[in-house]
Parts: sequence; C-alpha cells; structure tokens
Amino acid sequence: MLHHLEIYVSNLSKSIKLWDWFLTELGYNPYQKWDSGISWKHGETYLVFVQAEERFMDVSYHRSRVGLNHLAFHAASREQVDQITRKLKEKGISILYKDKHPFAGGDSHYAVFFEDPDRIKVELVAP
Repeated sequence: MLHHLEIYVSNLSKSIKLWDWFLTELGYNPYQKWDSGISWKHGETYLVFVQAEERFMDVSYHRSRVGLNHLAFHAASREQVDQITRKLKEKGISILYKDKHPFAGGDSHYAVFFEDPDRIKVELVAP
C-alpha cells in the first residue's frame, strides 16, 4: 500500500484549483495545509503538493524524462469517467488522445487522460 506521494509544483495556487476539485470528486479529503503545501487523503494514502523553490524551477517537468510518467486513479464507474470528462471540458482542460477517447488505453480500458497545470498526465480509469 502506498503511504503518500509528494509532488513539487511550479504554481501551488494553480495546482490547488485542479487537484482540490478532482480529488474531492474521487472522495479524497483535505488533510494538511501549510504556506508552501497542501495534501488530500483517501483511506490511509495521501497526496502532497508542494511549491517548488525558485532555484529549482529552471528545468520544467516532462513525463518522458526519467521519473514520474503519470498518475492513474480508480473511478467508481464508466459514468464517473464520463462525468469527470464533461467537467474537465467545462473547465477548459484539454482531454488527451481525443481521437481514441475513452479507449486510449486499449479496447477494454475505459479512461480519461488529461494534464495538470505542470503537464503531469493524469488518468481516471473505470473498473
């Protein structure tokens, strides 16, 4: 079981806008908050987002570099994937792999893919 995951971001306020909405939709609850960070918890696992220091912001994130490629979350149903997809579009957040959506992960993989403000790819997968 994953205990927690900590992600450094380039603009904490922009990240909070997306992640607070998305994680709350998935049943996460606010957990910790301080000047340079925030976290949400679901069960025993929590996700932490921390403002990166200016001195480390010279190289931006890219999922094809060594390190994290994407975060994938469980959806409750295909309907939840569809609901989140509609809300993403309403918020002006681009859906990745539009030409293959919702089967971009394969014929039996019903999901939506999008990016957070730092272009970290996020996936929501139906059972």
